[in-house]
Amino acid sequence: MEIDLIPDTLGTEALLLFCAFVLSGVIGLEREMRQKSAGSRTHILVGLGAALFTLVSAYGFSHLLGDDVILDPSRIAAQIVSGIGFIGAGVIFVRQNIVSGLTTAGSIWVTAAVGMACGAGMPIIAGLTVVFYLLAVTVVTWVAKKLPKQGRISRYDIRYQDGRGILRDVLVTASELGYEAALDSTRRKETDEGPVVDAQMAFSRKQYLSPDALHQRLSELDGVLEVRTIERDHD
Repeated sequence: MEIDLIPDTLGTEALLLFCAFVLSGVIGLEREMRQKSAGSRTHILVGLGAALFTLVSAYGFSHLLGDDVILDPSRIAAQIVSGIGFIGAGVIFVRQNIVSGLTTAGSIWVTAAVGMACGAGMPIIAGLTVVFYLLAVTVVTWVAKKLPKQGRISRYDIRYQDGRGILRDVLVTASELGYEAALDSTRRKETDEGPVVDAQMAFSRKQYLSPDALHQRLSELDGVLEVRTIERDHD
């Protein structure tokens, strides 16, 4: 059995692997800019690995072909689809009943598919997939945030003077506006103006109502020093 170390398809294979490197890096850079747990290096490695597996499946066993040997390149590709789930599951976390990391896990899944497409000789469709991915995480995300959602939870970091019953006033105000309030955490500290408390609270309402009204009412309470909106990014 002879093995050709420099096959005729080497140029094509190298070009497809380079396409996987570039396209996977684009997805990884988007995650890197958002400071996610899986950044550019992880996505590039996933894309390169998937592409190389596919290239090996398509070209690596050509010297074994014969009348008695029939290869199915799709078998390795199917194993990539199953195996990539282990990496995706590693970036999903659950904290205080809040799931985070789903979008990053999805991006890893897409990166593997992009790498497979490049390895299979489909770089154009792989590039188009990356374009659609960028649209999904930018334009679609922006539109989704603008849509009114029933039961949306608003979270605030409320700083107030300690020892004046401010927390009770906050709960009463939220109840008057139809919100259910839940206290996530509190932290007390001493300042030049006296002891203050930083409380992180979640406010939910079954029917949609602009959170601006709640924010304004809480800010107007006597003894409340600051009300800041907490942006939760579950990507």
